[in-house]
Amino acid sequence: MTRHSFSTKIAKEAFSNLFKKRATEKYPAVPANVAEGFRGKQVLNLSNCISCGLCARECPSNAIEMVVVDGKKRPLIHLDRCVFCYQCADTCPRKVFETSKVFELAVTDKSTLVIKPESVSPAQVAPPAPAASSTQ
Repeated sequence: MTRHSFSTKIAKEAFSNLFKKRATEKYPAVPANVAEGFRGKQVLNLSNCISCGLCARECPSNAIEMVVVDGKKRPLIHLDRCVFCYQCADTCPRKVFETSKVFELAVTDKSTLVIKPESVSPAQVAPPAPAASSTQ
């Protein structure tokens, strides 16, 4: 391929792209559309926690450690270590961990990427799951 034909090919491609729809999103100016089932930052319902420690034991990246808060062991999550596999949610018998669509975790202070059980506010705590009704 000669240099001239290569340049012509690039020029044709560039010109044709002027009339095509953009392939990129306008994020962050426009909020990103997050797909259903996206695994973002964990949402905790600590009122369901029974302190079994299965979440910490099963976490492949050791992002969860159990710490004592008010005499009970509760999960402390290091988001900087988390790979968002949600093995914790799959393992937990009481559904303490839920997915969210929050993915913006860029920070200047790495210590803010720790979810401490004593600092979980009501806004972070998911509402309790509805009780299963028996139909007989």
